Parts: sequence; structure tokens; C-alpha cells
Amino acid sequence: MTRMERTHPGTKVSEWASGSIAANPGWIRQPAGYFGGGNDSGNQSTVDKILFSNDSRTTLGTGMSVIREGLAGMASSVAGYFGGGEGGTNAGNIVDRFLFSNDSRTTLGTGLSVTRYNLAAMASPVAGYFGGGYYPWSAVVDRFLFSNDSRTVLSTGLSVARQYPSGMASSVAGYFGGGVAESSGASSVVDRFLFSNDSRTTLGTGLSAARSQIAGFASDVAGYYAGGGSPNVTTVDRFLFSNDSRTTLTNGVSAARAGAGGMASDSAGYMGGGRNASSTNVDIVDRWLFSNDSRTTLSTGLSYTPNNVGAFGDSSSV
Repeated sequence: MTRMERTHPGTKVSEWASGSIAANPGWIRQPAGYFGGGNDSGNQSTVDKILFSNDSRTTLGTGMSVIREGLAGMASSVAGYFGGGEGGTNAGNIVDRFLFSNDSRTTLGTGLSVTRYNLAAMASPVAGYFGGGYYPWSAVVDRFLFSNDSRTVLSTGLSVARQYPSGMASSVAGYFGGGVAESSGASSVVDRFLFSNDSRTTLGTGLSAARSQIAGFASDVAGYYAGGGSPNVTTVDRFLFSNDSRTTLTNGVSAARAGAGGMASDSAGYMGGGRNASSTNVDIVDRWLFSNDSRTTLSTGLSYTPNNVGAFGDSSSV
């Protein structure tokens, strides 16, 4: 999962707050991250919300429209989207949209172009992308324009069809990394899509080790791939957006796990849920401060213990 870059990086809190109040009296935007769905003794429709200002957690009264795991999440500056997955009726095609102003949910009239699960997502300032997935093995990348939620399919998909990739993005390009390919197994490949024309290149330096079910998130300057399986690891790889160089953090995941969701605020990245090396689902949420890449673990985790969970963050107006 993935982070939506700020559309107006220089906007002051006073400016967006006054604008929000004028448009919607009584409402002051409180940016937050969302974890949704997953498998916890069965597929779930739960959506947990973590408020970035104090890392407190609430659970939305309205969850997803269907139960599902293996879904993906991404966000615009106005709403977050959960797409694909397996579980409820037509889960692999459905895209749910949660409006940040009141957390209300609608379901897009146009879903994914190919029904699939174990996919990834990321977003530019103007559009969201769902890529890869399974059943069948897929290299397809769908693009949803935020202005009207219309969908197109990129002429160039992933470099290799694979399930369990992970997405993250800068304001210039989006990345799909890792996963499992049909012919070669666990992958270290990182594909990069330039937002100006949706062209794809593959990074010369991929992940530090081939793995799948990774949590992805990004700051303004770098993208992160945390954890993952085959086998489960605590590794966190960091890709600097200015030159796509990779380093590996000294402060990895608090406990090795795969199938977690990833999202970010403007100041920190979050990894929540997943399954540990003992095949036990967890509610743990780890937080990395972007200023120094230090890691803490939230005292309050998720309200449930989901594996193959989706996530997105509303950090566009912090």
C-alpha cells in the first residue's frame, strides 16, 4: 500500500483548515491512515483508522462493501480506495472509495479491468494505479483518474506477471516491487512507472533479496519496502527517489512478518498486521520516522489480526 504525495506541498495548516471550514462548517481535517480487509479466521470487511496526530485508533462504522483479503489500497487528496481481493461476491473486481471528509463509502461503477487478488496499488497526484495480481497471473496495470474515477488500462504493464507485489510512489513516479512470478518464484524486481507518460522502466538495483507480501510506503524523498516472506524477514529497503539508489535500514521490522499493509503520513511510514514466522496473525503496527528512519511500535495496534491486509494514508493536507 501505498502513499499519496501532497498535491500542494507548501500549503500551511492555517490555509487548508480555513478553506475546509468554509466549505464544510464544523469539519477540520484530521489526516489519518486506514487498514482494511484481510484474513483473520476468515475474510474481513473491517476498516481501522489511525489518526496521525496521536496514533489513536478507531474502527469505521461502515467497512468495505464485501469481505476480502489480498486487496490493495491507494489514495488521492480527497479519498482512499480499496480494490480487488478474494472473498465476497465479485471481490476481485470491486473498488470501494472512502471519502476522507466523513469516511463515507461508495463503490465505483467501473471496477478493475481484470478480476484478481494479491495485487498492489500506488498513486500519483492525479490518478491511482492497481497492478499485478493472481488468477490468472497478471501484469495488468489499471489507472483510475481521480477527477471522475474513470478507468483506463496501461498499454505497458508490469515487466513480469506476478502476484503479491507491493506499491509505493513519489510525486514523479510509482513503483511496484517484489512479489511472486509464475515461472521464477519470489522476485526482487522493482518496476518504475513515470507519471508524465506512464512509461515503465525496471530498476537496475532491485530489492536486497527476493521476497513477496511486502509492505510499501513512501516519504517525499524515498520509498520503503518492509518485511515480506519466503522466508519472513525484518528487512526494510529504502529507495532514494533522486537516483533510485537502495540502502537497507539498520532498524528493520520489530518482528519478521509478511502480508502486512503499508501507508504513510507526511512524517512517518506505518506497517500494520500480517503473519509472523510462526504463521500467527498479528495486530502490530510499526512506525518509521522519516527524519531519521527510527522505528517505534504503536502501543495500540489494529482492532483485529489481519493477514493480506490493504492500506492507504490521507496525508495530503498535513
